[in-house]
Amino acid sequence: MNYTLDEAAENQEIVKRYRKLLRTWSTRKSPEDRKIVRKAFDFAVEAHKEQRRKSGEPYIFHPLDVATIAAGDIGLGKTSIICALLHDVVEDTPHTIKDIRDHFGDKVARIIDGLTKIEEIIEDQPVSMQAENFKKMLLTLSDDVRVILIKLADRLHNMRTLDAMKREKRLKIASETQFLYAPLAHRLGLYAIKSELEDLSFKYIEPDIFESISSNMDQSKEERKKFIRRFVRPLRKSLNEQGISYQIFAREKSISSVWTKMKENEISFKEVFDVFAVKVVIDAPIGLEKIDCWKVYSIITDHYRPNMSRLRDWMSTSKANGYEAIHTTVMSHAGQWVEVQIQSHRMNDIAMKGYAAHWKYREGDESDSGLDEWLKRIRELLESNEENALDFLSDFKLNLFSDEIYVFTPKGERKSLPFGATPLDYAYLIHTDVGNTCIGAKINHNLVPMDYKLKNGDQIEVLTSKNQKPKEEWFQLVVTSRAKNRIKHAIREDRRQYRDVGKQRLIQFFEELGIEFSRHNRNIFQNETGYPSSIDLYFHIAHGKINKETVKNIFLKDQKSKWFQNISLPFVKSKKTTNISNQIRENIRKNPEQLLLEGSIDQLNHVIPTCCSPIPGDDVIGLVSPDDVIIVHRINCPVAIQEMSKFGNRIVKAKWEKKSSLSFLAGIKISSIDSVGFINKITSIISNEFKLNIRSFHLETSEGVTNSTIHLYVDDLNSLNELIDKLKNINQIKKINRIDRISEADDKV
Repeated sequence: MNYTLDEAAENQEIVKRYRKLLRTWSTRKSPEDRKIVRKAFDFAVEAHKEQRRKSGEPYIFHPLDVATIAAGDIGLGKTSIICALLHDVVEDTPHTIKDIRDHFGDKVARIIDGLTKIEEIIEDQPVSMQAENFKKMLLTLSDDVRVILIKLADRLHNMRTLDAMKREKRLKIASETQFLYAPLAHRLGLYAIKSELEDLSFKYIEPDIFESISSNMDQSKEERKKFIRRFVRPLRKSLNEQGISYQIFAREKSISSVWTKMKENEISFKEVFDVFAVKVVIDAPIGLEKIDCWKVYSIITDHYRPNMSRLRDWMSTSKANGYEAIHTTVMSHAGQWVEVQIQSHRMNDIAMKGYAAHWKYREGDESDSGLDEWLKRIRELLESNEENALDFLSDFKLNLFSDEIYVFTPKGERKSLPFGATPLDYAYLIHTDVGNTCIGAKINHNLVPMDYKLKNGDQIEVLTSKNQKPKEEWFQLVVTSRAKNRIKHAIREDRRQYRDVGKQRLIQFFEELGIEFSRHNRNIFQNETGYPSSIDLYFHIAHGKINKETVKNIFLKDQKSKWFQNISLPFVKSKKTTNISNQIRENIRKNPEQLLLEGSIDQLNHVIPTCCSPIPGDDVIGLVSPDDVIIVHRINCPVAIQEMSKFGNRIVKAKWEKKSSLSFLAGIKISSIDSVGFINKITSIISNEFKLNIRSFHLETSEGVTNSTIHLYVDDLNSLNELIDKLKNINQIKKINRIDRISEADDKV
């Protein structure tokens, strides 16, 4: 982006954006509200006056646009607008939280504090700054959910302006957004923001595929418009005859969701039938919403035959994020399936603006929604979790972004749990003591094992015994962080009584072997044996699972071992002046294209993982592991996206050496019509024409359809693509794709 405005034009643009913010904000503004928002605007302009964004534009553009998103896309009010205008002041200028508190009060100061990143991270500790920042932000959520909503507005604007960043920075932010912030927006019911975040992330992680799908959608837009006009014409006539006040929209699916369908079903763009959905939004009093929505459903199915397996009723039981609607898929007269969504204006408002709209309509409604339950579980997770930020982040993803099921107590009270939960999760949800003494459960009056996966609508009765207590095996039976933390706490309390016995035995083992029982040496021993805490270590020693031979094997087996050299020495921080990751980063600073992936694997100290099996020609990045090995991933690899979202500081640039003497393992999957000589045609092309070595060829045939998986060695991406193009010419082959993940399990010889 080339930025060319002069100072006068910049000032005009600042005023223009501020006026846009005021127009976007609610029309019910009091003079006092306008005054305090203007004060925040002036404060932010002054604080950021010397700062510029990477694009060269004045920094104040960013908080102004974030505030506009908060007001318009999310529907937040005065306090949130003030916080959005000030959200970077403490982090990027000399102003402090105290300054914010003095000028704008405690509430604004608390929200700004939650939005301010953690700057001080202990050096050489295996922590993720992204995870620490996210945990801090969520801690503030227990006091005020607006922290998250403003952060999502901030992230959305950063994603809209990501082009100005360097490539590795774009990848880090896009991965973090796809892994964490888009699911968070979805969980808070912010459909529009969630979709845009997903598409923008996809744009930077898979630029070629993004452009291809985007181009296909643009080319077919006029054809879709004509189809929709024909489809809704009879619906409009019937709705008008019934005197129903309505609006009909055609909502295109996001590009990333189209790609997800293409990948999951292994189909082309032309085969994706639900690129769009028709939405009917009606005016209806809250008390009559369900009746009127079902009336619209009846009208639609009078004209088009529905697919009953695709009927979804999220009005009787809303989604966990508050979403309510009827979804049905009907067959059009043109022979094409069409998804139709039916909502009231209130439901549509909540679907687009999520949490903020949910609270707007809560007045006079005392019933809890799925959102209330979810926020309660977040607070519970924050209060009970004692683990580091990365463990917390994993628990958060597992428990709060997963699909939910609804189950019932013996008295008919509804409870929500993550998909995959067991009776033991339910027992801990009811009460810690119920979980600790659980011996089984009855589901719908039938006895079930403890590892039974709960289903929607199950009614549960927990069976308990005073003689029962939690066991280590229980960790394999639960998925909720609440249950895991309660089990961990109970086991730790039970093991604490063995601490003194275990410690005395370990001291005795050390003394008999002539090893000093120092804190340093005990930590070495604990790390080598893999126990997470000294309580666990002493418990297993007291129960005879660790003996003197174990100590001897760790410390004295090899007199030249790294551990032996440290025995009896005080704990001293390593004085290594450098390591491979520092060397790599220094080299990259000097020459951004120096990290070449070529034949000298031992010298470069890099690994090609099986999670995405990159080959020369693939767009790749390097991630430095804790033991200083560079793991080379394709940039669209789910594992890499997860790692980049947690450890953005470990990303290093990487590119393939143009002339590589190595061959790389790749895989292709073929669906075809079974016929005589088919295998010979394939192997002839691979071996004779392309001179490639086949590692394995697995084939299954059923009722005339053959599915083949071939693993072979290729030089680079070009040779693989040329092979795929050649194989497509075989008449029997109906579908052929590259396999992204190659593992031992997949490699069937």
